[in-house]
Amino acid sequence: MARAMTSSRSMVAESADRFSTEKRLAAINIIIAFAALAVGGLMGVFQVLNYNNIDLYPAVKPVLPGGYYQGLTLHGVLNVLVFTTFYIIGFLTFIFAKSLDKPLVSPAMGWATLGVMATGLLLAAVPLLLNQATVMFTFYPPLKASSLYYIGLTLVVAGTWLLLLNMVLTRNAWLKANPGKKTPLAAFMAITTMAMWTIATIGIASEMIFLLIPWSLGLVAGTDVILARTLFWFTGHPIVYFWLLPAYISWYTLVPNHAGGKLFSEPMARVSFILFLILSVPIGIHHQVADPGISEAWKLVHATFTFVVFFPSLLTFFNVVASLEYSGRKRGGKGWLTWIFSLPWGKPEFTTQVVAMLLFAFGGIGGLVNASYNLNLVVHNTSWVSGHFHLTVGTAVALSFMGITYWLVPYLTGRHLWSRKMALTQAWLWFVGMGIFSHFMHELGLRGMPRRTMIGGAPYVLDNWKLLLPFTMIGGLLMFASAALYYFNIIMTISAGKKGYNEPVPFAKALSGPEDTPAILDRFTPWLAVAAVLILTNYGPTLFNLVTNARLNIPGLSPW
Repeated sequence: MARAMTSSRSMVAESADRFSTEKRLAAINIIIAFAALAVGGLMGVFQVLNYNNIDLYPAVKPVLPGGYYQGLTLHGVLNVLVFTTFYIIGFLTFIFAKSLDKPLVSPAMGWATLGVMATGLLLAAVPLLLNQATVMFTFYPPLKASSLYYIGLTLVVAGTWLLLLNMVLTRNAWLKANPGKKTPLAAFMAITTMAMWTIATIGIASEMIFLLIPWSLGLVAGTDVILARTLFWFTGHPIVYFWLLPAYISWYTLVPNHAGGKLFSEPMARVSFILFLILSVPIGIHHQVADPGISEAWKLVHATFTFVVFFPSLLTFFNVVASLEYSGRKRGGKGWLTWIFSLPWGKPEFTTQVVAMLLFAFGGIGGLVNASYNLNLVVHNTSWVSGHFHLTVGTAVALSFMGITYWLVPYLTGRHLWSRKMALTQAWLWFVGMGIFSHFMHELGLRGMPRRTMIGGAPYVLDNWKLLLPFTMIGGLLMFASAALYYFNIIMTISAGKKGYNEPVPFAKALSGPEDTPAILDRFTPWLAVAAVLILTNYGPTLFNLVTNARLNIPGLSPW
């Protein structure tokens, strides 16, 4: 008996050691991600206080000589680009390997991925902190940053491509060892996410390599503003799905297990991710409805396809809610909706992600307004857009990622979460704070308040804005308090959490699983071909016209 137990412990330890590289990569990436979020989030507090004429930037001028707009750039870059990208790469590296039950075929490439991305981050951080890259996270020309900023961001993007290559090689090895089997769902979703992202980054890489880096180095006298913006939005809208799809992976493959049930339909989940793969990229021009130089016809085509890409989100909504209903009824829930109260609301890894889903529903509805050709003209470049972003990347993404760490950090450290009550308080505090903040940002946008503007120093603030701005401060401070609870809880978990956490990765089984999945839903080549056709169709004429008529004659501006 004792010998059998010893053998069992040895097998468990051996199994855990198989994924030591993936665990370390996940841990380092997530630490970098949340360090970036901490700084970027603090800049957000400074901004919302500034809205209400409480200006803290003079007090930190030695650190942030660029004041409000340098802080706004840091807020966007660190939260939207650095936090999301590093977290996603770490999470997908880990969840992909664990789903296949096979380590990455090239640990060296895994470390190279981290090394290239970290090098890029350090290069970009220097001009950011020296106020030489105060160009917002969209870095629209003619605002011009230091070449180090553009080179650094390019390296961060290029580093992510290595993960896709590693995933493809690992999946190929897994398929050879498991002939006839379908790729496990989480692994399929992870590789689909990275494939979509790699295609999408062709736009931003082209903008950097052919326009912005030569321009910033003085190799060319100027740049083409509309071409640069179009290449940016080739990537800029799909990046939304790059943020969201890892959260969806958790909602599909982990949350049903947290709830004590099963995923409703694996085939439907695969269809939704395939649709994101083929539809996410050819829709970016709907961000440019107010830009000249682009045909109204193509703006309308992209707006139409944006409504089409809403369909896989509706599939996700149905599938996830059906999974939760199954879990609630399995736990004894009754009635049309009262089964909701039977769900395990006392589990922070569950509750945090579900409240993120609830707020994201409103973000999705607002997104339809943004995508509408006519309605967008009403809210374009107003605080409505900021309110929308905070519901999507600021809640559906960020809060879900926090919820994931409530089981992932214990898994990586072997220590139990320090305080489950604090984690639950944090989730609901974020829910309330974001609900207040986002609602009033939307409302202020409808009343004409611009985004990306130091409202606290503007001479044109309207009286009806002044009535609502204090509510944005209340919401922002509640979110700051929520974030403080989160960081304190995670730090205490790592340093003082009770040892002995040994739960497995909580993958959920499916009511309709791989046995019901057609072979075509486990292949990539046909769907990549469809994606290529749609991209060439939707972007080809516009890019051909912009490239053949490009005039690199717009000089750079550095108003800081």
